[in-house]
Amino acid sequence: MIVAEDDAKQAELVRRYLEREGHAVTVVADGLAALEQVRQGTPDLLVLDVMMPRADGLDVIRVLRSEERELAVLMLTARATEDDLLLGLDLGADDYMTKPYSPRELMARVRTLLRRTHRGAGEGGPGEGGVLRVGALAVDPVRHEVAADGVRIECTPGEFRLLAAMAAEPDRVFTREQLLAELHGFDRYISSRTVDVHIMNLRKKIEHAPRRPVRLLTVFGVGYKLTDPVKGASRAPGR
Repeated sequence: MIVAEDDAKQAELVRRYLEREGHAVTVVADGLAALEQVRQGTPDLLVLDVMMPRADGLDVIRVLRSEERELAVLMLTARATEDDLLLGLDLGADDYMTKPYSPRELMARVRTLLRRTHRGAGEGGPGEGGVLRVGALAVDPVRHEVAADGVRIECTPGEFRLLAAMAAEPDRVFTREQLLAELHGFDRYISSRTVDVHIMNLRKKIEHAPRRPVRLLTVFGVGYKLTDPVKGASRAPGR
């Protein structure tokens, strides 16, 4: 586990709490050092401050996701506006906390992310023991893999959780609140727009024309559903 925080007192506090729960922790004080540490090993989780020297946390997330690294990222930020937080999620952060924060709540967030990461890596989940298929879209909860039309798609852990939940119940309309619950752990003050960001990113990955989706549909006034466009060709889709 890596903690990237340039405030030495904050970094030491987080390190002590994590080690108290049995985690091996490496602390770094800037963004480039965080990238180097991730590349040298296979950490489960990166606790990442946004405001850091050499490379800020948002740049670190951009690079990690461009390299298709699937570790969970918990973002720490003093930027409390919704747009800033949505930007972090859009880039691929899995959860965030705004400063100042409670160390005990931070540990609870860490436990939640690690449970979900480990479950995705092989402890089951929706459709345990089998691949979830919605037309030419395949979601493997055990291997944490997604393929569309036979081509593997890289998803962040948050994107994967939403897609797996919908793939387990094709054609079910999920409200934003229900999908937000699948992302368990996000700040209770953030709006359900966080779901919209993930949906937008998923459409870019699984749709041939993201602005004219045929798989991941909007049901106006309600939420979203995942469907097989071939099976539903005879129906009038809600988009």
